[in-house]
Amino acid sequence: MTNRRDFLTGLAAASLAPATGWASVGAPAFLAAGLFPDGAFRLAGLDEGGDILFSLPLPARGHAAAAHPRKAQAVAFARRPGTFALVIDCATGRELARLQAPEGRHFYGHGTFTADGTRFFATENDYEAGEGRVSLWDATSFERLGEVSSGGVGPHDMRLMPDGQSLAIANGGIETHPETGRTKLNLPVMQPNLTYLDLSGNLLERVELPGDLHKNSIRHLSVRSDGLVGFAMQWQGNQTKHPPLLGLHHRGAPPQLLSAPEDLQNTLQGYAGSIAFSSNGSEVAITCPRGNALHLFDVAGGSFTRAFELEDVCGLGAGPDGLVFTTGTGTFGAVDGLRARVLARPDCQWDNHLIPIRSHA
Repeated sequence: MTNRRDFLTGLAAASLAPATGWASVGAPAFLAAGLFPDGAFRLAGLDEGGDILFSLPLPARGHAAAAHPRKAQAVAFARRPGTFALVIDCATGRELARLQAPEGRHFYGHGTFTADGTRFFATENDYEAGEGRVSLWDATSFERLGEVSSGGVGPHDMRLMPDGQSLAIANGGIETHPETGRTKLNLPVMQPNLTYLDLSGNLLERVELPGDLHKNSIRHLSVRSDGLVGFAMQWQGNQTKHPPLLGLHHRGAPPQLLSAPEDLQNTLQGYAGSIAFSSNGSEVAITCPRGNALHLFDVAGGSFTRAFELEDVCGLGAGPDGLVFTTGTGTFGAVDGLRARVLARPDCQWDNHLIPIRSHA
């Protein structure tokens, strides 16, 4: 088993090779996985208006992806509990490598490159031990270099912080095992947290929710340019309770939990699918596909701003003038001010996430 010494050695050994940049494929703004009319799962590159610039085949249903900061390359993850991730040259459509989780591990569908693009991190489940791991890969050879603890159970989303020297990790708290599929094995005792690690795997900070919210799984993240972290949650408790599904956190401070008015909050079925800050960072939103809703909040005051009714909305990202979203019905749209507009409606069904290739916030 690899350990922290291997992780540090790999961190020092990784190097960056020159390659074609994103301009070579039309300078896409976003990546998104989807199901297309021919029954194929594909990874698509979208411009800021939602038009498809390229689409590349995936062997199975995709979840999220990570865009290389310099090269026209993406790592596309299978949906949990998938054991592979594809490294794709988006200029040629060629599969450059296939990351394989080692025996006893599976991926959680998310990862991130370092700021210089030399290394890549992925969240994993050590399912026999019931522990979360973060693996390190060389971003040129895509050799697995090591792993460290994620700081909790069930790490899902992970983001590189603006300092370029630390990671934020959403440890959802839910234990699973491939033998039981997606069954949740530890709900009575689950304890989600938001963990910060430096790039060597050292624990910087761990943030937990109040005890009565220990079943509120922290799942997805967005990070503003000043280091403010937004996190989206999925409630695993009694469905008669409608807890906050959105949180904000600055390092060194307690988390701030935000909710819509009760009559709107109780329609969300305890499930937030994605989160993003607006292009100027003044607003933050969550998507709630089970409630067919997008909820918008003012960051400075922590107040609920508006609910938008959008069928099967889940993908969310910062657009040029606010926020953009995707739906399972194929819509790509934008939210600005008091309205939601449809910008494109390609013939496909978008999956959970809309991944920005460059930051607007």
